[in-house]
Amino acid sequence: MGGKYRITGDAYPRMRRPRKRRRLVLAGVGAVVALGLAGWGTLQLIDVFTGGDKSAAAAGHKRACPTVKPAVAPAKALPKPAAVKVNVYNATTRSGLAKDAAEELKKRGFAIGEVGNASKEYDKKVPGTGVLLGAPAAKNGGFTVLGTQLAGAVEKIDTRKTGEIDLILGTKFKAFSTPQEATAAMTALTKPAPAPSPSC
Repeated sequence: MGGKYRITGDAYPRMRRPRKRRRLVLAGVGAVVALGLAGWGTLQLIDVFTGGDKSAAAAGHKRACPTVKPAVAPAKALPKPAAVKVNVYNATTRSGLAKDAAEELKKRGFAIGEVGNASKEYDKKVPGTGVLLGAPAAKNGGFTVLGTQLAGAVEKIDTRKTGEIDLILGTKFKAFSTPQEATAAMTALTKPAPAPSPSC
C-alpha cells in the first residue's frame, strides 16, 4: 500500500476497541451489584428490628379475628330438695345418728323416707363421710342435690327402679355442710357457665 498507509518494516498495525467503553460497562455492572447488596442489607436490618414478616402476619391475624361475645351455656336443671326422697341409714357405732341426720335434712327441705341402721353390706364398712346409693337416674339429679349437703360422699348405683336415694352415714361423718355452703354449691351448679370463646 502506498501513501500514509504504507507498511514499513515487519510490524503490522492492530485495530483495538476503545478502552473507555469497557470501563463504563464494568463500572455500571459494579454499581448495580453494589445497589443490590445495599438493598438486601437494608431489608435484613428492617427484619431484625421489626420482627420480620412473622410479627406483621401475627398482627394482621389478630386484626382479622372477629369480636364475638362469649356464648353462655344453658343452666343445669336440678330438682328441688323437696323432690328428692332420702332414706337415712347409720353405718357407725353412734346411736341416734340416722335420726338426727334425717331431722336436719328435713329442715333443709328434703323428703325423708326410711330411717334406721345400715344393712350388713354397709354396717361399719363405710370409712368415709357417707355413701349415696340410688338408681342410675339419680346420677344427674338427686345425687347432685344431696351431695351439696355432704362433702366427700361416694356415689354408687344399684338396680332399683324407684327414685329415692339411700344416704348411708360413715365413720367420718361429723356434720352436714352449713346451709350457706350448701346454697353456694347449689348456685355454682345451676349458674350458667360461659362457653369458651373462639380462638383466633
